[in-house]
Amino acid sequence: MDITSIMNISGFGTVLLFIVGGLVFILVTLGVGRLLRPHRPNREKLTTYESGEDPVGNAWGIFNNRFYIIALVFLLFEVELIFLFPWAIVFGNADLIRDTDGIWGWFALVETFIFIGLLAVGLVYVWAKGMFDWEKPKVRTDDFPSKVPDHLYETINKKYS
Repeated sequence: MDITSIMNISGFGTVLLFIVGGLVFILVTLGVGRLLRPHRPNREKLTTYESGEDPVGNAWGIFNNRFYIIALVFLLFEVELIFLFPWAIVFGNADLIRDTDGIWGWFALVETFIFIGLLAVGLVYVWAKGMFDWEKPKVRTDDFPSKVPDHLYETINKKYS
């Protein structure tokens, strides 16, 4: 087996090399991270984190519907970007605009302002209905008996704030 046969890799071989290289990179990175990171679990770190709210009761319990509203508004504006991409292609093509005496440029510009205007009206409607107003949960303090004095936590909080 000589060097020329090793260097003649097909397209599938190149893809396979990238996949294997990517997997090796991920595994090495995770392994180094596992070796270097501190591992000091406590009761607070091992609790379940549920979108900033304390998990209370059954998992099939009441879920705040505002999470869905925020997700839908986010998707709405993400879809807006998908529709604005073709506009940018048409508006950025100088040859297309020049060949049609600028009618495509003006059409794309007016169409985009109408589209953004409709989205702005929808955003104002959602905002006026109060769907972005979020009820703040009551803060519950944990009665965990820590061996670390409170003044040390306060100095750390002052240092990093």
